[in-house]
Amino acid sequence: MGKKKVIAAGHICLDITPVFPENGVLHLKDVLSPGKLVEVKEADVHTGGCVANTGLAMKKLGADVTLMGKIGRDAFGDMIMNILRQHDAESGMLRSENFSTSYSVVIAVPGIDRMFLHNPGANNEFRADDIPEDILTDISLFHFGYPPIMKAMYENNGSELVKLMKRMKAAGIATSMDMAAVDAASEAGRANWEKILELTLPFVDFFVPSAEELCFMLDRKLFEEWQQRAEGGDITKYLDVEADIRPLADKCLKLGAKVILIKCGAPGIYYRTADRKTLESIGGDLIPEPEKWADLEGFEKSYVPEKIVSGTGAGDTSIAAFLTAVLEGFEPAECLRFATAMGACCVADYDALSGLKSFAELLEKIKQGWKKQG
Repeated sequence: MGKKKVIAAGHICLDITPVFPENGVLHLKDVLSPGKLVEVKEADVHTGGCVANTGLAMKKLGADVTLMGKIGRDAFGDMIMNILRQHDAESGMLRSENFSTSYSVVIAVPGIDRMFLHNPGANNEFRADDIPEDILTDISLFHFGYPPIMKAMYENNGSELVKLMKRMKAAGIATSMDMAAVDAASEAGRANWEKILELTLPFVDFFVPSAEELCFMLDRKLFEEWQQRAEGGDITKYLDVEADIRPLADKCLKLGAKVILIKCGAPGIYYRTADRKTLESIGGDLIPEPEKWADLEGFEKSYVPEKIVSGTGAGDTSIAAFLTAVLEGFEPAECLRFATAMGACCVADYDALSGLKSFAELLEKIKQGWKKQG
């Protein structure tokens, strides 16, 4: 029997990351301030976004995956195609004559959470009908990423996103969905995300947002409290699983998600699953023994990284490891360990892929006593 096939679709861009010297700064204002000339090293240029980060990571881990994102016929689009061609992963890409290719300038100062200057480009025009029917044959899993920075996916209460995920479920395909941070002052920030999730999550099997993204969408008041608690620092360091994270997972289960992973940054990943009967509705023969996955809840702590260079793509590669492990039939506990281990490897490099290790390498590191976060 051949490998289960996957589509990784959604947001893709070109990430341009100026490399900052490691000066041990504590605050961004110590590096970036008006009128200041900041000397940096060579720029690190890679593909970014869910399609490239998660899709290519899954491919490197051995999954049979087709990447589907929309880019322009411009210089940045050519650069993305050239990068994907090196991985034999360019065939599913959609090229637009009318829209430019998305790009991000990633401000990744060592020791400080990264910031993005982002142009959504052709991602804003990605629609459900962009995915041809014939490519869905024998697909087991459809992974979609970053609807909050894809205009057509969040406008009109997410009707296009609902159409897309509903279509996949109707084809008997298991679905997973990742989110992205929302700028409260933007058009996306004004969208009714609680309504969008209410309409979409019944068609999502694996829901894998970050804690900040999810809280912003489901409980804006609590999110503002988190921000005040962190005083401009990393929110995830100040979260309480029982008081802060568990209620969000409760809402997601009630809205229809079946397996929930909430990424909590460096500390780790909170997980929660539905009951056996609900899990039996997951398509693609992805979970042949739903009793092993039913009614699980816990917090999987991250492993201590060898070094921290940049968090770019860490969440995406964690999810890539988790989903690939699910496809390969690993037990739930192993899937979660792979997810946190891969995230710890990813942060040791500037891009999402250079730090990746195989499952065999991760297992060996764990066997050798790889320490978890305190």
